[in-house]
Amino acid sequence: MSWPPRAAPLPVPGESGAMTGRGTPSRFLTAVLHNGVGRYVRQLQRLQLLFSPTAADARGARDFVEEAALDFARQHPDVVLYISPRSGRAPLLLAEYLNGTVREELVASKTCEEIVQLATKLAGQSGLDIIRIRKPFHTDNPSIQGQWHPLTNKPSILTVQGPRLQPQ
Repeated sequence: MSWPPRAAPLPVPGESGAMTGRGTPSRFLTAVLHNGVGRYVRQLQRLQLLFSPTAADARGARDFVEEAALDFARQHPDVVLYISPRSGRAPLLLAEYLNGTVREELVASKTCEEIVQLATKLAGQSGLDIIRIRKPFHTDNPSIQGQWHPLTNKPSILTVQGPRLQPQ
């Protein structure tokens, strides 16, 4: 190891996921693959439930397979649902998204209803990391005329001197 130790490179402000003054990553509001411009495409591609057929902490997963898996598959026909019984493993819900993100959720000791809620939440997400949004709006093609503000069409003398108060 060389001395002095090298510091990690600082993130570049303005890039996606760069650290902000608050210390949390942020980005502008985006739609994944411009989803919603044409038809809606659910971003969850594949959902896999891995569970042990005999373990006590996988009871909720087994109940999900017996009671709710078919209903979930009917409600989300565009999501492929895999059920994989594996002995000796903690019950796990794997979600694979179209952008390549894989999320693992441990479902040990959860009830069937909690697993249904978790699977529905995963089906509604985009696969992007959950981070702070800088602005609730963003455009890729900003106006060349500039943004409107209250003094846009007023005489320029108001913008230089400001409005004068009338004496009373």
